[in-house]
Amino acid sequence: MEFRKRIEELLNDFLETRKDLFLIDLKISAGDDITVILDGDNGVSLQDCLDASRAIEFNMDREEHDFSLQVMSAGLSEPLATPRQFNKNIGREIEVLLNDSTKIEGELAKVDDEKITLILRYRKPKDIGKGKVDVEEDKEIPYAEIKKALVTIKF
Repeated sequence: MEFRKRIEELLNDFLETRKDLFLIDLKISAGDDITVILDGDNGVSLQDCLDASRAIEFNMDREEHDFSLQVMSAGLSEPLATPRQFNKNIGREIEVLLNDSTKIEGELAKVDDEKITLILRYRKPKDIGKGKVDVEEDKEIPYAEIKKALVTIKF
């Protein structure tokens, strides 16, 4: 069996036993360095990473194929990639870079299979008279238009 297919099969078998975890990325370099990035509905613990690593490593023969393996959780610096990841971050502020290079920042309000909805809050000049008014509006963004989305970290 092809090396990558075997790794994917072992990883999928592990994820079947852990429905709260899901795969964000699987990278295998030309030198057979394997990097697995996981996320979870309730986060990912060190033990989760160890369990995933063991599920792969203990079922591969190093005599047959030499490799290095790294299993990690998706950190805050990792872009949101799947509807499940977006769903996990409802209520948080996110910054979205669109395919046309426009940046939009807002509170993630809703997620479905085709799009996300952000609540945008800003101040704009009054239509009549001086001063500004607070504005709150919903903005729907299809996944196809999203180049990159990151959770905004506020201190």
